[in-house]
Amino acid sequence: MKLRYLLLLALPFGAFAQSQPVYKDANKAIDVRVKDLLTKLTLEEKISLLGYNSKAVPRLGIPAYNWWNEALHGVARAGEATIFPQAIGMAATFNDDLLKQVSTVISTEARAKYNLSTGLGRRLQYMGLTFWTPNINIFRDPRWGRGQETYGEDPFLTSRMGRAFVTGLQGDDPHYLKASATAKHYAVHSGPEAGRHEFNAIIDEKDLRETYLYSFKYLVDGGVESVMCAYNRVNNEPCCTSNTLLRDILLKEWQFKGHVVTDCGALDDIYLRHKTTPDQVVVAADAIKAGVDLDCSTLLQNDVMKAVQRGLLKKADIDKALSATLRTQFKLGFYDDAKLNPYHAYGADSVHNAQHIELARRVAQQSMVLLKNDKNILPLSKQKYSSYMVVGPNATSYDALVGNYHGTGKVINFVEGITAAVGPAARVEYDLGADNRDTTHFGGIWAAGNADVTIAVLGLSPVNEGEEGDAFLAAGGGDRLNLELPASHIAFLKKLRSDMKKLIIAVVTAGSDVNIDAVAQYADAVILAWYPGEQGGNALADILFGDVSPSGHLPLTFYKSLSNVPDYKNYNMAGRTYRYYNGPVQYPFGFGLSYTKFEYASKSELKLGYTLKDTVSFTIAVKNTGNINADEVVQAYIQYPQVERMPLKELKAFKRVTVNKGGETTVTINVPVKELQKWDLYHREWKLYAGDYKLILGSNSADEKVVKEFKVK
Repeated sequence: MKLRYLLLLALPFGAFAQSQPVYKDANKAIDVRVKDLLTKLTLEEKISLLGYNSKAVPRLGIPAYNWWNEALHGVARAGEATIFPQAIGMAATFNDDLLKQVSTVISTEARAKYNLSTGLGRRLQYMGLTFWTPNINIFRDPRWGRGQETYGEDPFLTSRMGRAFVTGLQGDDPHYLKASATAKHYAVHSGPEAGRHEFNAIIDEKDLRETYLYSFKYLVDGGVESVMCAYNRVNNEPCCTSNTLLRDILLKEWQFKGHVVTDCGALDDIYLRHKTTPDQVVVAADAIKAGVDLDCSTLLQNDVMKAVQRGLLKKADIDKALSATLRTQFKLGFYDDAKLNPYHAYGADSVHNAQHIELARRVAQQSMVLLKNDKNILPLSKQKYSSYMVVGPNATSYDALVGNYHGTGKVINFVEGITAAVGPAARVEYDLGADNRDTTHFGGIWAAGNADVTIAVLGLSPVNEGEEGDAFLAAGGGDRLNLELPASHIAFLKKLRSDMKKLIIAVVTAGSDVNIDAVAQYADAVILAWYPGEQGGNALADILFGDVSPSGHLPLTFYKSLSNVPDYKNYNMAGRTYRYYNGPVQYPFGFGLSYTKFEYASKSELKLGYTLKDTVSFTIAVKNTGNINADEVVQAYIQYPQVERMPLKELKAFKRVTVNKGGETTVTINVPVKELQKWDLYHREWKLYAGDYKLILGSNSADEKVVKEFKVK
């Protein structure tokens, strides 16, 4: 009787212990929890979770979740958030450490928004923790409207900036993801935007591996949680059903452990536009079997069951796909007590606070590129000049600050930044001056003649270049047909110049290569501001008046003419980007002026020969010979042996350093020899070519301050 009594006493505790399902036990391994949850879901429920707008499963305590979120340069489309410079501008900083700080702030604000919204029972699109960013496509052609979303034309720079962004976004907690990042668009995707839903990129494996896949591999190795397959075909295979790209390379060869999501509507494109399959049911089966786990549409949710009924898919195929996305949700802490998560307490004070605003200003400062500075008229002296005229179509433009994929909130435009910088004892006037079409009627000309300095802000905005549908004034369906700025802007600048001999500083907003030559002939100085984010006005003023020296560098080549580059639809790299183009340029890749000069001096020597396991390590002294503290971006390029299809030269290291006026600092550059391998088309493998190499150090791709020769055995 006593034993039976004890057993009865134990029953309530045992029943309670068993009421906690394994998938909700934070002490269990994630794969164990995923497997347990799969056993509890019906097939219909599993299929309902395969779309970006995944359904709730109330009986298991699973709320609805919208996977679609954006954070290209700040939490986007979700109300107030810190707006950093557009991605191409952040690339111009050549500062991967700073970019990690940016994405750390973005994920902090994302967690705060998620905590606040879910605390109110809201499960909204753009309020989740799964971000479809960064865009690490190669900006191979300046016509592409979405090039502004990328980190430029160079695979090495793109890979390092991309991984830094992912690392900050996903956080460093050993148990929980702060947010989930996505490397997109996989792969060989960079326009034309108007045909993105149907074009077929024909490319050989050498360009594929060395240029288009390089950054994706680097981010996969760095632990990016998600990869987004692109709209297009590559060598006749639609990317989102491509056994080559998804099954063979991403999953088998690279051993990717995250989840694969489609671009939005990409599965519909396969049967409607690519027409490589007879219907959507076959598409659903092909996508799941190739490696797609999540659909940014409703096709999988609508048609996977039909694919099972037709015998095209097995239940195990659905389990495999769903397992990948469930693992991501477990890593984000969706099934755990919120108090176990280190990010659960972030709230309103973590969104757009003073520290985040200051970081946005610093990034904008480092992103802007000084392209011309005749007679060193910049920086401007506040003591010497007391009256300023700020003119131009983009001088107060919100759009020209925020780019695309942005949040909302208070921004400091260029007029406001300049006005605040000079203070109430100086005179500042503003006039729109010109619109985007009229080439004969202008304002502000007379007033500009009465000012000491005119600052003309002109250029593009996201309605002129961007994604299909968003850039509604772009002549090429989001893309640009040429490199020209609006004719009315140039005519206005020309009129300013012809009517006065006082200083004119042109500030150009754009997300890509534009015809700066047309501007430079009428201006004493030219600054490329990109789309500089919410602190663009303050950052510009900081540079104009010398609070900081300009230190941005171009992450893409500024060509003299599009007639010098191949057809837009041609994806071969021959004749494209500084790596394979040796024609005339306005400005080379990596170019950017400073308010000072830097000298380089060798502090070490290279070895006579190197093998695959070695690292080329070299130290230089960088001396600031001017009278202003400034940042220098040391860029290290490799010149290869004379072998067919080798790059002309190639960035393989970079380092931003601050050097005080008259001061000196040492910089050590390290290039692993394995980074010098190239794809052997015949043997279909990476190969290290023996021969004579050069290490070239300078401040842009055409600059050769230090050149050292070495051999690879």
